Amino acid sequence: MKLDTQLGGTDLRRVAAEAQRHERMGFDGTWTLENMHDPYVPLAIAAQHTTRLQIGTNIAIAFARSPFSTATTAWDLQHLSGGRFHLGLGTQVRAHVERRFSMPFEHPAARIKDYVRCLRAIWDSFQHDAPATYEGEFYKFKLITPAFNPGPLEHPHIPVFLAGVNPTMLRTAGEVADGFHLHPFHSQGYLRDVVRAHLDEGARTRGKRVEDVQISGSIFTVSGATQAETDAQLETVRAKISFYASTPNYRAVLAYHGMEALGQELSKLARAGAWDAMARKIPDALLELIAVVAPPAQLAARLKARYAGLLHRVSLYYPLSPQDPEPRWRAFVDTFQAA
Repeated sequence: MKLDTQLGGTDLRRVAAEAQRHERMGFDGTWTLENMHDPYVPLAIAAQHTTRLQIGTNIAIAFARSPFSTATTAWDLQHLSGGRFHLGLGTQVRAHVERRFSMPFEHPAARIKDYVRCLRAIWDSFQHDAPATYEGEFYKFKLITPAFNPGPLEHPHIPVFLAGVNPTMLRTAGEVADGFHLHPFHSQGYLRDVVRAHLDEGARTRGKRVEDVQISGSIFTVSGATQAETDAQLETVRAKISFYASTPNYRAVLAYHGMEALGQELSKLARAGAWDAMARKIPDALLELIAVVAPPAQLAARLKARYAGLLHRVSLYYPLSPQDPEPRWRAFVDTFQAA
């Protein structure tokens, strides 16, 4: 099991030092996400200032860009990193795709499947000078000339990870992706009984099994050096869980645990803007199902024990603070690897 972390990415001037720090600490990989900033630019900086650290997006919004645009960016990052890049894609939700990115959203599972197949056709053309003949339900790649072909790479295989929560997207990832980014709003039971089962169903359509799909999980953790620090982290995570639990797209996790009524109640509070009240609705039992709560000395082993046999990679949901002592995290990585 590989242990990853997150690039903060809020200040590009600090990315080089942050990525080098992650590499020194012993993390296997570091990920960016697409929220206030572009997810790809920090990875270009990280690729140039590290030699071993794997880099990737968790996630970039697929529908915000054309397949050719994403294919070219991924190709450049794969070249720059010497084969260390992983492309993680997600669909987002209709409101953001249509109203923030001004892009079409209909049939997201079928569209993302077509998107990935189109990406691979483009990369095949880059690597083997294959003709541009792809024509799918939503996307097509029918034109390429030497002036627009960047040419082959030493490491041409770019692992594509998809993200999702619900069964349709899980099956889609099993059908076309190399890996799957597990949403942090999950439980061990939901991962075992729902996520892996639907990934396996999709993978079998192409002669593979869930074991052939690399599953990477972003995990909420709570581990304070003092009780006050632990309490503060608990409330931060409780608030984040209440936000996800209020979103209909993530209701499947609550349904698995028989908590549908809680989701409906949280949605009403969210519409009213009652964010503090939402956090107070999250019971300790649900928080402990979603997050790994442990003292600092036990956190790494507890994290690995929960996900042994279920995940190929785990990453911490929150970026590491620049103020955290580096030896502390080196010890954390060593303990995780030895567990």
